[in-house]
Amino acid sequence: MPQNFYIEEAIKKHGRRLDHEERKRKREAREVHKTSAKAQKLHGFKAKLYNKKRHSEKIQMKKTIKMHEERNNKHKSDDKPVQEGAVPTYLLDRENQTRAKVLSNMIKQKRKEKAGKWQVPLPKVKGMDEAEVFKVVKSGKRKTKQWKRVVTKATFVGEGFTRKPPKYERFIRPMALRYKKAHVTHPELGATFCLPILGVKKNPSSPMYTQLGVMTKGTIIEVNVSELGLVTQGGKVVWGKYAQITNNPENDGCINAVLLV
Repeated sequence: MPQNFYIEEAIKKHGRRLDHEERKRKREAREVHKTSAKAQKLHGFKAKLYNKKRHSEKIQMKKTIKMHEERNNKHKSDDKPVQEGAVPTYLLDRENQTRAKVLSNMIKQKRKEKAGKWQVPLPKVKGMDEAEVFKVVKSGKRKTKQWKRVVTKATFVGEGFTRKPPKYERFIRPMALRYKKAHVTHPELGATFCLPILGVKKNPSSPMYTQLGVMTKGTIIEVNVSELGLVTQGGKVVWGKYAQITNNPENDGCINAVLLV
C-alpha cells in the first residue's frame, strides 16, 4: 500500500462515521462564510491574488453551469399553414405548440471543435521540453534561489496585461519575444493577411504553455478576421477564427500561420 493511503484503507474496511454526511453538509455550509470572512480580512497584495483566484473560480463555475444547461423550449407554431379539413372539437382549444431542444452555444461550439479536431495543416509536431522553453534565472541576495524562469519562445499576452511585482513573478516573458500580430494565409484565397492575435487556443506541447501564451510550431491561435469580411450563414460578421502556426517564431522573428476553414 502506498504511503498516506491508510485513511482510504480504513474507510474501505470500517466505513465512515454515522454522522459523516451531516458533518460534511455543515462544513460545506460554513465554507461560504469562511471564504467571505477571509476575503474581507485580507489586504494588500495577498487580497489581490485571492480575489483574482476567486474571480476565476466563479467564471469557471458559470461556464460549467452554462455548458450543462439543456432545456426544452416551447413556442407557438404561428408560421405553420392552416390544416385543411375538419379538426376534432377536443383539439380546437389547444394551441399548436412545438417543442424544440435548445442546446447552449458552448456545447454546439465544442461539437464543432471536436468535428474539426484533426483538420489542421500540421497534424504532428515535435514536443517541446521544459528545458528548451524555459531558462533558469538565479535570484536572491546570494543568487542561490532558482525558482524563476525566463520564457525563451515567442509569447502572447493580452491587451491589458500587467506584470506581477518582480519579487513574485515566476515566469518572465521578455518584451522582445511578445507578439501581437500574425501573418495568416487563407488556404482557399491563397492570400496572406497581417491580422491581430486574440489569444492562444492550444499549444500541443503542454497545457502550461497554453496558459502562459507560449507560441511554438503547431500551436492553434485565435486571430481577428473582421477585416476579411467573412460572414456566417445568418449574415453576421465573423470576428475570430482559429489558425495554426507553421513556422518557428523565435527563429524567424515573425509568426506565419494557416487559417483553419
